[in-house]
Amino acid sequence: MRYAFKTANQNTTWPEILEVWRAADQIEVFESGWIFDHFYPIVGDSSGPCIEGWAALAALAQATTRLRLGTLVTGIHYRHPAVLANMASTIDIISGGRLELGIGAGWNEEESGAYGIDLGTARQRSDRFEEACQVIVSLLANETTDFAGQYYTLTNARNEPKGPQQPMPICIGGSGEKRTLRTAAKYADHWNFTGGTPEQFAHKRDVLHAHCADVGRDPKDIMLSSHVTLAPGQDPREAADAAAALGAEGLDLAIIYLRTPLDASVLEPLANALLATS
Repeated sequence: MRYAFKTANQNTTWPEILEVWRAADQIEVFESGWIFDHFYPIVGDSSGPCIEGWAALAALAQATTRLRLGTLVTGIHYRHPAVLANMASTIDIISGGRLELGIGAGWNEEESGAYGIDLGTARQRSDRFEEACQVIVSLLANETTDFAGQYYTLTNARNEPKGPQQPMPICIGGSGEKRTLRTAAKYADHWNFTGGTPEQFAHKRDVLHAHCADVGRDPKDIMLSSHVTLAPGQDPREAADAAAALGAEGLDLAIIYLRTPLDASVLEPLANALLATS
């Protein structure tokens, strides 16, 4: 099993995020780093400060040299998928081919409603997400894209320059068994389980694999990851043990979610605990 980390963007400062990422870039145990894509805090008081994820990701691409990086995950309704494809290509260029494009159907009613962004019903979100995946995959790969859907229409659309990764890895987050996991089976190179028990992960994994069989996809082509939370002051060995339990069910990548307040000094003990359980 491999390991990554995620920094919460809420109730923190840019210097704290930057310190963690620069330190993690020097620790080979961590193969990638992740942030979230929200405008309000998603844990606790939603009125607190929250740093915007994609702007931060561009800066982190410049501040690091080794780590792969991405958002877990981008709510697709916040940005037109053609705009997002251009953003992703640019950050892939800035990072020298280290971006993983994390996307999901969206869920946060509070921030969507406050900004007047239409979230839609569960079915509408799933339908829109399916279209967005088609648009993004085409724009990242093809010279021009024409698309006529219910939610998006593109005519002779271009995305230049493209990033150095061809194809760019796409990570889909979410556990909806009927739609999200089927969309992941079609388009994802990486599926992220939000987090839960090994039994819950194993069940969702099996559903994903069944969808892969339905669409003619080899499930081995999709990397499986999960969040594993590490709270401030928590013994890193607890997170390492939780990751190992998920690994026993076939997890490929454990993403240790560092909750605020962020402290770069936890990274070395965490890395040692992860290595000890490997």
